[in-house]
Order: sequence, then C-alpha cells, then structure tokens
Amino acid sequence: MVLDTGLTTQDNGYLAVESAHIGSIQGMDADSQATTLQLLNIWRKHYPRNTLRTGYYLAHYGYKGVAYSIPASMRAMAKPMIGWPNKAVRALADLSTFEGFNAPESLQSRVDDLCDVSMLDVKVPQCVVSAYTHGCAFLTVSLDDEGRTLITPRSADWSAAIWDWTHNRIKAALTITDKDKHGYITAFRVWLPYVVWDCHRDSGPYLGRWVAEPVETGFDRPTVVPFVHDEQLNRPFGSSRITRPLMALTDFGLRTLVRMEATAEFYAAPRIWFLGANKGQVSPDTWSSLLQVINGVPASKNGDKPEMRQLSQASMQPHADMLRSVALMVAAETDIPATDLGITVDNPGSAEAMAEAERKLSRTADRQNLRFGRALRDALGMALIAEGASDEDINRIRPVWAPTKETSDAAHADYYAKVAGVNPSFANSDVGLSKAGLSWQEIREQRAWEQSERAKQQLDQLRAQTNAQKEPPQDATDHGGGTNEP
Repeated sequence: MVLDTGLTTQDNGYLAVESAHIGSIQGMDADSQATTLQLLNIWRKHYPRNTLRTGYYLAHYGYKGVAYSIPASMRAMAKPMIGWPNKAVRALADLSTFEGFNAPESLQSRVDDLCDVSMLDVKVPQCVVSAYTHGCAFLTVSLDDEGRTLITPRSADWSAAIWDWTHNRIKAALTITDKDKHGYITAFRVWLPYVVWDCHRDSGPYLGRWVAEPVETGFDRPTVVPFVHDEQLNRPFGSSRITRPLMALTDFGLRTLVRMEATAEFYAAPRIWFLGANKGQVSPDTWSSLLQVINGVPASKNGDKPEMRQLSQASMQPHADMLRSVALMVAAETDIPATDLGITVDNPGSAEAMAEAERKLSRTADRQNLRFGRALRDALGMALIAEGASDEDINRIRPVWAPTKETSDAAHADYYAKVAGVNPSFANSDVGLSKAGLSWQEIREQRAWEQSERAKQQLDQLRAQTNAQKEPPQDATDHGGGTNEP
C-alpha cells in the first residue's frame, strides 16, 4: 500500500501494512487467534488515516494544487511551509501539564516509585500529544523483565482496540512492540481478559512463523486503558485535533503561498515589451541588457522607431488577503487566536478580548484533563491492585494537573489571603497552598520541610527532658554554705 503522506520506510515510525497479514500463530488458542486477526484487520484499516495525520503533524504533506495554475518547476519546489496542524495539537497539549498523584500516606511512596519507574513525568506529555494527533492513545499495565510494574503509553498508529459496549471499556487490544529496518512487524502483544499474548516472529529454523507466549494477569479485563480526546457516546475512541477541515485548510494555505511565490518570481525582473521591433534586434541576454548603462534598439528600415512598454508589478495584496481569510478559518476551527497563526491585525483587541480567546482553549484543556486524569487513575489502580493495594486507598488517589489559566502572583496572594481570613484551616491545606500559586512539587517540598522541623522540635524537647533528669536535685534551703542531707 502506498500512502501519500511523505513518509518512507526510512522514517522511524513507519510500518509496512502488508506485514500484518498473518495466517496462524503457533501456541495461541483458536478464540484468541480469531480476536488477534480481527485486531490486525482493524489496525490495517485505520493505519493509513493515522499515518496521514502524523504526516500533517510533522509537515510531511505534499502540494495539492491545480496543474495549469503553477509551472511544473514551481510545483516540484513547493514544500510544506505551514505548520497549522502542529500548532493545533501543541497549543492545546501545552495546557495539560501532569504534576503527579495525590495519594494517601500509606500509598504515596509506592505511587511515587511507580511514577518514577514508568517515567510518567515525561511520558504523559507525549501521550497527550499522541491523543490529540490521532484521537486517542493507550496506557498498558505490565511487568518488565525485572518484575516491576510499568505503565506504558502506546500510540494509536501502533495499536488497535475493540470496544466493549456492555461494560464501557476495552474488550481487546493489540500493541505493536517491534519492527525491522524495512518497517515489517516483528513483535506485538495482544491484551485479553486474564492473559496477555506476547507474539513474535520465530528466528529459529522456522523463520517467518509466528509464535505466541501467554502471560497471566489475573484481571477479568485487558490491562489497557484508552487515553481519549473528545470522547463521545458513538465515538469511544475520540477524534483527532487534526480534523478534515484543518487538513483541507492547510492545503489551501499552501496553494495560496505557492501562487504568491510564483507571481513574485514572474515579476522579479522587469517585464519589457518593444512594439515594432523584431526578435533579432533584442539581445537574448535580457538581464545583461537591463544592467548595462546605455541600451538602444535601432529603427526599422521604414524609419519606424520601436515603442517600449513595461508591465507593472502585480500586487501581492490579493494573495495576502486570501491567506488571511484561510488563517481566520483555521482559528475558528481550532480555537487558536489568529495572532498565534502568524496573522497580524490592524486594530489589536483589548486585554479582555485576548484573554477570552485564550480561555476557549483553557476550557477545553480543563475538560480534557478530567478525562486524562480518569484514564491515569484507572491504569494506576490496576498497577496498585497487582501489588496488593486496597480499593479504599486507590479510590482516594487524585491526579494533579497544573492550572490551565495563568494567574499573576498578586492575584494568587489576594485570593489566598481573603479565603484564609474567613477559613483559617484553608491556609495550611494542600488546596489552599495550590490556590496560593504553589505547584504540587513545591507543596510536597513544603510538607517535607514542615515534617523535618517538627522532628527537630521533638528531638530538642526530648533532649531537654533528658538533661533535666540527669541534673542532681538541689535543696531549696541550701544557700551555698551547708550540706545537703539525703
């Protein structure tokens, strides 16, 4: 299959669709094998569109224009110069900053260790970008070679899943884990209830045969959680931020810029016509003739003098106006302010208008952080259950996201002082400190410092009591001249 995305087999993420045609898998039961073949078919079906969106995100899309409007040489030189799809994804993804989990004291250290081993501080932002690019991503819970529990993000273009409409969760999933240098799949995992099948190509005497090894999980569901953007009742796996209108507008904008460049190239040198002169009277090296100090064209045999006409430079304003219109349509499609798309306005809006334009994105990010947080908590819950944690403690875990709306330190301090004045217990709570502008990491450092100070105070008190007990008792009547009686 040939995909018009600009991606080739040399690209790191490219996969050969034909390598997903698998006949049978050695060691896998019939029901699991039927589900695996269904998942591979789903992956083959959706991979072209996922790759297309990846191409637009990475600016690997090609020029799609009218053949007769632009010379062939200009069409060959036309390269992607508009990054609106990337901007649509990153502008919203930058508002989802994952700071960690707030867990009960009995679980906080285990949760922190699990997040550190899984590198969620750097993996979650990548998962957010992938979800906005393809509509969804996946979080898998598994054990590594050392027996540690891991939460691993998976991209949609390397995964496939079947939705369980009855239980409102994933019924089965497939994640591709390895490929060769030509893009051929060499290993994948199938996630089913109670078992994960680790499938790979046999490298022994039966080269090319697929072999599966089961790994028991103990869960009555696949240990896979969807990480979805814009989930709907009829679209449980969401939709991409790189929509069809956005891709069409990106192509429209590129065509406009190419036409603008072609027009500029056509009028780069002055266009001069000599009326009444034959071709032999004009030097073939037009550019050299223009640069010479003295130029002339002789009269004809009849004494008629040639008349010179110069074509006026075409205006770039119509092209600029069209590009501006396209950018405004992109802004309406993505809720990104037009100024962030490279469009300047003659009358800039007020601070309130600009804040309201940015607030559209922050409201969307707030809704998405709730959905992303639920997915992270579900994946973390399965990982902790596998380690023996109780359901009561797991239900008290709360994901922490940085505020999506920027607020000045003065506004934070004013809000904190007013609420703390009415409710003193609010001042020293985690919620109060977060409203004061402290990040989750700063709050944890503050709590650790307070605990250290309390430990020092208790130690000082214990030392004072010990020293008091060691001192010999002094008689109240002793003024320094007599002896104490026992």
